[in-house]
Amino acid sequence: MSFFDLISLVPKTIGTITIGATIEESHQDELQITEHPVEKGAEINDHAFKRQPEVVIKCGWSNSDLKALAGSLQAIFEGGSLPSADYISTVYSQLLALQETRQPFDVVTSLRMYQDMLFKSLGVVKDQKTGQALMVTATLKQIRIVQTQVTTLPPRENQADPAATAETQNTGVKAATPATPAPGGSVPPTSM
Repeated sequence: MSFFDLISLVPKTIGTITIGATIEESHQDELQITEHPVEKGAEINDHAFKRQPEVVIKCGWSNSDLKALAGSLQAIFEGGSLPSADYISTVYSQLLALQETRQPFDVVTSLRMYQDMLFKSLGVVKDQKTGQALMVTATLKQIRIVQTQVTTLPPRENQADPAATAETQNTGVKAATPATPAPGGSVPPTSM
């Protein structure tokens, strides 16, 4: 991590939540290459498509963050007492609420900006080293949103092959009829 990353003018964000400190980012862009086995020889590859990108961000927030201190001072001056909730609990609640909405959001990292992201997982580490801090491992995946359309088929009389291309129709209940065996077919069980 360079000094420039620490003083970057563009804040790193998950949705509308500004990341306090980024420890590690892991970006993954994968190309899926199809494989089809053939009778003899190796598998053939005739198609490839890009999978949706994923990013894993290890990040943290602290109760000694400037925003936390500013919120505490504001609460003291407005209410005359110390705030009851701490900053990291609020951030964690915001992350959980963002995950719960299941609505796509933007993510800005030091490498690039992602659109239409969702939390795949949200992990939190709490131990003796992170007592007044929130350490999060957020796995995010971009989703692909598509638009569907409804269309109507032309009338049956305007179709070249309505049996193959027309909409399905309810023709009522059909009863099964016994089939006659093909020449050289099986012998009925009663003739044995």
